[in-house]
Amino acid sequence: MAVKTFKPVTPGQRFKSVNTFAEVTKTTPERSLLAPLSKKGGRNNHGRVTIRFRGGGHKRNYRMIDFKRDKLEIPAVVDSIQYDPNRSANIALLKYADGEKRYILAPLDLKVGDKVVSGEAPDIRIGNAMPIEKIPMGTLIHNVEVKKGKGGQLARTAGSYAQLVAKEKEYGQIKLPSGEVRMIPLNCRATIGQVGNTDHENITIGKAGRKRWLGRRPHVRGVAMNPVDHPMGGGEGKSSGGRHPTTPWGKPTKGYKTRTSKSSDRLIVKRRK
Repeated sequence: MAVKTFKPVTPGQRFKSVNTFAEVTKTTPERSLLAPLSKKGGRNNHGRVTIRFRGGGHKRNYRMIDFKRDKLEIPAVVDSIQYDPNRSANIALLKYADGEKRYILAPLDLKVGDKVVSGEAPDIRIGNAMPIEKIPMGTLIHNVEVKKGKGGQLARTAGSYAQLVAKEKEYGQIKLPSGEVRMIPLNCRATIGQVGNTDHENITIGKAGRKRWLGRRPHVRGVAMNPVDHPMGGGEGKSSGGRHPTTPWGKPTKGYKTRTSKSSDRLIVKRRK
């Protein structure tokens, strides 16, 4: 998929680039797979802001994606490749032999008319889903499960992929997009191939208004505030803060470890750093 740039006839056009959507084959979504999506404005179920600088943005419908790929041994044909406003990757509409329709993440090079299947030992072809134990070593995979039957949770963004690097006993070693190598049970499912829309990372927003369409409000730097509003605020003229970067509540950021110890930490073979 290509990226389109513009002549700088206005300041907003100068650095702007957009997706050409060359892969997208249908612009209207499948109505039976849509669900309403209300705006949160960065607030939790108590109504308190937990993520700052969120709000507004264009109205969206949620597309129900089949991350589990639990419709086994029934072949499906790719009906169309569609845009999804809720994620960076495109989605593919599958039409199964029994008439059911489902959305999946669209892998790179998946075309309309291609046949895909999810099962215990299907062919190693792009879009097919199977347990990790049936996947050859070195294969690029995406939408990887962490717990059997829970659905894919790893390597789901545009252009991302994981790689199966080893198998031992009941675990496979998966190299994740971050560089981390993690053990995943061999009975967990994964989908063959790399997630499509690889040019997503090359897109430049170009103007502040386009961020507002996405529901992102202006992000104010701490050093631009007054001392009453932020620990890094104040100073004569433009200052650099004079201390390590912190949140408005004094907690360090940038390099400060926020990861809590989890029971699954024992499955990490190699850390991402």
